[in-house]
Amino acid sequence: MGAIDLPKSPNVFHPEKPSAVGSRNSLAQEYRDQQAEVNLLLEEETNKVIHHLTAKLPKDVLERLDVMGGLKEKLYNYFNQNYQNMFNRYMVTSEDEMVKKVRNFIDKEETKVLTRYTPKEIADLLDAVGGADKFNTGEVEKSVVNMYGHLQGHIQRGVNELETHTNSILRQKTDTGAFVRGENAYSIVKCAFKDNVIKPKTVSDVKLSVNILDSELISPIFHYQVTVEFLVKDLLAKHIIDSIDKIIEQVKDERIDKGLEELSDGEIIFAKLNKVEQFTDDNVDEAKSKRYSIMAKTLMEKLTDLRAEIDPETFDALNIRENIKKIIDMENIRNRGFNTAINSITSILDTSKMGYQYIENLKNGREVIIREYEDTDPSNLPDERYSIKLRYFDNAQLIEDRKAYDVMMKSFETEVQHLWDCLEVIYQDSKSFFRISDFSDLARKNKNRIRKLIKEKNGEPLYEDIAKVWDEISFVKPAETEVEKSNRTYIWEKDRVRTRIIRMREKMKRMWDFLYPIERRVMEERLAWVEKEYYRFDYMINPYHLQPGLLLDVDITSIKRKKVTLDAMANVLNEFLHGVSKGFSDAAFASFSRRRSTVREDINQSFSAPVEEEEEGTVVAAARPKAIAAPRVAAKAAAPKRKGVVDSRAKKKPSRGGSALSEI
Repeated sequence: MGAIDLPKSPNVFHPEKPSAVGSRNSLAQEYRDQQAEVNLLLEEETNKVIHHLTAKLPKDVLERLDVMGGLKEKLYNYFNQNYQNMFNRYMVTSEDEMVKKVRNFIDKEETKVLTRYTPKEIADLLDAVGGADKFNTGEVEKSVVNMYGHLQGHIQRGVNELETHTNSILRQKTDTGAFVRGENAYSIVKCAFKDNVIKPKTVSDVKLSVNILDSELISPIFHYQVTVEFLVKDLLAKHIIDSIDKIIEQVKDERIDKGLEELSDGEIIFAKLNKVEQFTDDNVDEAKSKRYSIMAKTLMEKLTDLRAEIDPETFDALNIRENIKKIIDMENIRNRGFNTAINSITSILDTSKMGYQYIENLKNGREVIIREYEDTDPSNLPDERYSIKLRYFDNAQLIEDRKAYDVMMKSFETEVQHLWDCLEVIYQDSKSFFRISDFSDLARKNKNRIRKLIKEKNGEPLYEDIAKVWDEISFVKPAETEVEKSNRTYIWEKDRVRTRIIRMREKMKRMWDFLYPIERRVMEERLAWVEKEYYRFDYMINPYHLQPGLLLDVDITSIKRKKVTLDAMANVLNEFLHGVSKGFSDAAFASFSRRRSTVREDINQSFSAPVEEEEEGTVVAAARPKAIAAPRVAAKAAAPKRKGVVDSRAKKKPSRGGSALSEI
């Protein structure tokens, strides 16, 4: 009979028996009052929040707010619910996983002992002969590590949810700060909340765009079409920079050991710049130049214009370039960064219960589209949904996108101007010559009287003779500098288009009032379509605000009073940014590897004067007992004399019993 056929211990299910399945008590607790401990913890957390509210809110607000009544009860129940959910999830997962591992381990041990042809002594002998690389518990250890990793992920996700809900309660609204917090808040390019077109009162639409720069990515991303030569040069450049950093670190440590001042930030930068010539140069044609000291010039020439794919007609497995490309491809440098980002976002969505029915991975284009539902018609979709677009941009793509954005902005200006001109012509035709309709008619009627009574008497020019620079639609645009020319925000142009659309709608209402002739119906239909397309264009991201790197574009639709998708997506975004981005780091703070204040010899200062001369040391020694003075004088004579230095090292003196005690 094998170990598999052996009956296992019975499963006892009881809610109160210690260590039974489904029990809330454990033998490891040694019959502690678990409920009282939990109540104490929840009471403390609730009181902290209440105390914070009472300290921050004004007195008149506190009088109208039932702090110690309904609010405290809600906070207590909220903390209790979230604490119990996280604790139960942790306990259930740990118990299930540990039971599986322990039972499998016991089965293996029973197999070693009970199998007739494999006694335990032979199993131990094989273990000793095979060594750690043959017979070990590596797989079990990996499983345990994975188990605790999943547990840590569950706990962290629960803490994030608790933090998000707590912030939402304190804010009493949802804003941009609920999405990305901490060291990744700077990466937000655009975040816009607006009412849903179909259900504006109950549903809101949110657009969030996050730009992770190339320098901030944990794993660099390259386009599929990038050449092998570029990949090799990028690896060489990183190797050179790492070598320079090591040299600078050695220089900084040597200065600290010599007691010199630390290098300033500017000195470190110039020191790095001066070290570049030790590793490379600009001599491209010379085979013995420093730039080819790591990789030979002949090998670099073989990689010219070699991309991700080789023509089958010219492919030869024994060529140098094919083997170099194979080495680079085996390291998976080209696809590693983008695949890591995709795996990260999809796994986080799965573990966060944010399922998706549609995913399109454009691998060669470095773009992935994820939607919760396959349908794109808003009228057929529920009120809780999301869509994610993850795309990698390089500088060349951004330049082309900016050109297209310029053309599109100019096109909208042309269409709105055309509508404006048509409406102006219809308005002028509808006016009566004998009746005053607007201010221009009134000014034209009184033009001659203004000239005779006012302008000729004061010697001032007429209004019509003065150059008109303000068109009464938008303020005068300031002249552009090089900054505006290379980084167009289009704020002035967009405000001008938006104002024209509002003015045209008001003008049509004044012209026709409750009449609906064919001209009004055509103009309103055209204006509504242009306005809808313009706001859709304005909702997009201006490529002038982007930098080369990874762009995460999220569109969320959520019910205002529930905000289920909003809260869940906030946790997904924070976890994704934590796993993909290094975050912003100030080089000035990260440059210090060892603070000088921690290694100075004079850090332990004293009010007594430093002993500089040997005669002074003799006088001090004479005033003490002979048993103490003799060793100090000998040590003083043996040590090298330096002026202005305080020796703070602990010195030892023998006591009457012969043991050495530290002198304080």
